[in-house]
Amino acid sequence: MSDALINGLAGAGGGIIAQLLTYPLQTVNTRQQTERDLKKEKRKLGTIGQMCQVVKQEGWGQLYGGLTPSLMGTAASQGVYYYFYQIFRNKAEATALAHKKNGIGDGSVGMFSSLVVAALAGCVNVLLTNPFWVVVTRMQTHTKTSKKSESIHSKLIAPDEVIPAAIEPPPFGTSHAIQELYGEGGVLGFWRGVIPTLIMVSNPSMQFMLYETMLKKLKKRRASSKKDNGVTAFEVFLLGALAKLGATVVTYPLLVVKARLQAKQVTSGDKRHNYEGTLDAILKMIQYEGFYGFYKGMSTKIVQSVLAAAVLFMIKEELVKGARSLLTSRSKPP
Repeated sequence: MSDALINGLAGAGGGIIAQLLTYPLQTVNTRQQTERDLKKEKRKLGTIGQMCQVVKQEGWGQLYGGLTPSLMGTAASQGVYYYFYQIFRNKAEATALAHKKNGIGDGSVGMFSSLVVAALAGCVNVLLTNPFWVVVTRMQTHTKTSKKSESIHSKLIAPDEVIPAAIEPPPFGTSHAIQELYGEGGVLGFWRGVIPTLIMVSNPSMQFMLYETMLKKLKKRRASSKKDNGVTAFEVFLLGALAKLGATVVTYPLLVVKARLQAKQVTSGDKRHNYEGTLDAILKMIQYEGFYGFYKGMSTKIVQSVLAAAVLFMIKEELVKGARSLLTSRSKPP
């Protein structure tokens, strides 16, 4: 089994576990990002308060709306990313060693090369897996409300007339989201928000650049010490969290724009909520919401993404170690 395939499978496994643990936070964060007209009382609600509100009004299941395509997307995304990341990194390492033989450099992959490798892997990942995330966004932002209020407001209720009971709305599953997207924009509808998402590859690029740099320095420090016990899973957890924190703070506005484009567009009524493209979304957000609009739900995203990234890195490294150890033991003669 190739090293790239090991990293790809380990990344997919780590991504799925991290996604399961942090998915309710992701659902709330997507709703925060796509909310156009937050009322003052809604703004006072924190992340936990909004989660409780969703559970009270729509049920526990809505916190996991879109979980199935999200897990599929996570497995595909992490697998594709780590697979191509390892392939590109192997080529970068081979190039660095070739340069060393020619008297250029020390044979290690530099920070800029790590950034380019991560960016290339990210672009391949985005182009192949964007449809998954458009479907997930639609399902996360779909509000499951009863039709009781609609029936009350649609006509005048006489004093002696019985108010109709709440009618449970039909389920909105993966197939419904796919049909809705295809009906709105055809096949190209599944690549909505791909431009800001491609720019967003700078997030994992920065994340992996910071992670690899910090990990390299830590390993170098451990190697120079008398007691070289390697890097522990908890240390990898902390390095992954720090790397993701730095990358998220810088690139968060692009994430909000992407979510706005992928959510269901308002085709009638207030045109401020209908975005024709990336530039149109950015200009309208600046005009009607100010720069605050680009940072809606950022605190929730930091908690969710940092925790997810830390868990992912920790589990991935352990899976890679286990796979390599298993393959090594099998290759040894009895």
